[in-house]
Amino acid sequence: MKKTLLAMTLLSSVAYADEGMWMPQQLPQVAQQLKAAGLKLDPKTLTKLTEFPMGAVVSLGGCSASFVSAQGLVVTNHHCIYDSVARNSTPERDLLANGFLAKELGEELPAAPGARILVTKEVTNVSQQVITPDVAKLSGKKRLDGIEKNEKAIVAECEKDVGHRCTVAAYYGSLEFYLIKQLEIRDVRLVHAPAAGVGKFGGDTDNWMWPRHTGDYGFYRAYVSKDGKSADFSKDNVPYVPKHFLKLAKEGIKEGDFAMVIGYPGRTSRHRLPSEVAFTFDWAYPNSVKEWAEALATIANETKDNPDSKLKYAGQVAGINNVYKNRQGMLASYAESDFLARKTAQHNELKAWVNADAGRQKMYAADLEQIEKLIAERNAQGKRDFYLNSSAPRLLSTARTLYRLANELPKPDAERKAGFQQRDLPRFKDRLASIDRSYDEKVDKALVLNSLAKYAAQNQSERNPAFDAALGIKDGMSRSDLSALLNTMYANSQLGDKANRAAWLERPIADFKNSNDSFIKAAVALYEDGLAREAKDEELGGNIQQAYANYMRAKIAFLQSKGQAVYPDANGTLRVSFGKVASRALGADGTTWTAFTTVKGVAAKATGTGEFNAPAAQLAAIKAKDFGNYVDPILKTVPVNFLATLDITGGNSGSAAVNSKGELIGLAFDGTLDSIISDWDFNKTTTRTILVDLRYMLWQMDKVDHAQNILKEMGAK
Repeated sequence: MKKTLLAMTLLSSVAYADEGMWMPQQLPQVAQQLKAAGLKLDPKTLTKLTEFPMGAVVSLGGCSASFVSAQGLVVTNHHCIYDSVARNSTPERDLLANGFLAKELGEELPAAPGARILVTKEVTNVSQQVITPDVAKLSGKKRLDGIEKNEKAIVAECEKDVGHRCTVAAYYGSLEFYLIKQLEIRDVRLVHAPAAGVGKFGGDTDNWMWPRHTGDYGFYRAYVSKDGKSADFSKDNVPYVPKHFLKLAKEGIKEGDFAMVIGYPGRTSRHRLPSEVAFTFDWAYPNSVKEWAEALATIANETKDNPDSKLKYAGQVAGINNVYKNRQGMLASYAESDFLARKTAQHNELKAWVNADAGRQKMYAADLEQIEKLIAERNAQGKRDFYLNSSAPRLLSTARTLYRLANELPKPDAERKAGFQQRDLPRFKDRLASIDRSYDEKVDKALVLNSLAKYAAQNQSERNPAFDAALGIKDGMSRSDLSALLNTMYANSQLGDKANRAAWLERPIADFKNSNDSFIKAAVALYEDGLAREAKDEELGGNIQQAYANYMRAKIAFLQSKGQAVYPDANGTLRVSFGKVASRALGADGTTWTAFTTVKGVAAKATGTGEFNAPAAQLAAIKAKDFGNYVDPILKTVPVNFLATLDITGGNSGSAAVNSKGELIGLAFDGTLDSIISDWDFNKTTTRTILVDLRYMLWQMDKVDHAQNILKEMGAK
């Protein structure tokens, strides 16, 4: 692979050993650090995505996971399979509360609709194929259209290899582009999940906190057709045979040991401008936190007397709670920091460097000024549309997507809007099917009303006229007026019925226009306005892409001139982080944090109810000291969770933590509340990742859940 700006900057210096979500192809550039930290593998082998250990690591499309057997067994976090457990649960058979174990293949259950296991096969730099000389001359919407056209052509060529899903990912503010080719395994099945009193022990109270005692693990299995191809669910499918899978560590870890996490981190924002920092922490996050709090209260109130609807919204509640507490932690850290001042000083230093040289000034200065204006425009638009974006009933959003699809399908596939091509139809079907076990009209109506009342209270000039007309919103409407309006809309739609929804995938535009279904009618009424708003957004987005890419080009050159390494912000693609198992001298509560917690803490915290409802069988095993060979020689008991100086973010959930030999030692699942601002502002001293220790997983599976079949399959027995 030819050198990129990224690789060139890495030759000049190194970053902290604990900092950086490195692209696999970068790792030879930081080989000295890896070896010094304790890695015994050759760093060059980590660049080979189809070899060990990288070939064992997979994406779940939002979480990370790894193969741990030759029969397609996949280990990840409990919270990553939570939705699949919830969707297979009923009040009569509550798998969330009691856990699930398939003793044989035939007992495994289908995962949630749309569940995927994605195995990365190739990563290729396609920057010059995306930003061709012709596209480079364009601006605004035409520039975005040109980029999209080229990306679709690249993806189409890649996906000629049937069964693979290909994506063009942008790096450094769309300065560079890489083609990610992944085997898409569509038949995913639930194999094992511990009881919620293990997998979610501590619940939202302990979320993002230390000390922690959560067994956040669970298992899927990947299935393919008999000829080894990706296929939809079928009783005739067979377990996928991966080329590589992780072996379990033979020795437990101790403080100071090397640790490496391989996974798919979602998004970080360390290269953002000061104005983006200010908008996010002064406006966007505070308002979002308020909305999430109200949403959680609404769901709790509407589902309190209905166990089935509570199960339907269990996954959504878990997700909201997670990000809600995350943002609260970020805001608290931000309020106590000088982050914005430092960010501003760094940006001013960059501008001074640009303006100190005529050549650099000509190359970068105009875009540095332009990007600030464009971001200010985007921020103003975000404020205006804040309530609009959450005021549409879920089935109206579904109807709008269906109608857009109906308008795109008659076009040649290459000319359809990205996201509405033939390759996307299976996912449409999965999303439509998934609504059944994640939607309740009463709950949805209450959530929408809460946002709609705030939207309708805005001045008419701040509202969207087309949305008002489609829903019948007028100035001065009371909450009861809006409630009546919603009651009528919901009552006059059949989209709540699974078969009815699915039928609309096949219907032509004329059927939509002639429909009397209230949500379909509203979708048709909003269509032209939606296209106009999309075009306006793309005009702004194209200009931002052009200016932001040049800003990042300037920043990379500036940091290179100072001898600093640069790694790209996380963007959902495969990354590697490395560091050490480590305590923390001063935790957020002013006390020393030890590197490990143990089952003693589980027993001490257990209350028998709510978030700390540890299973009776587990507590009995702890009391009897039935620990087998899972005892840590230093701790004299079974370790549960441990801390490490690893750089992760959302999406890393379920990432395999491996030792210096590439053997599995645990799973990453969380960070500490006062350090999660590292998404924006990495702090070497405070940043810690929380991981579940392999020994706790194996002990729980052996002594409590009696998952001997899985233990044997993984080579633990």
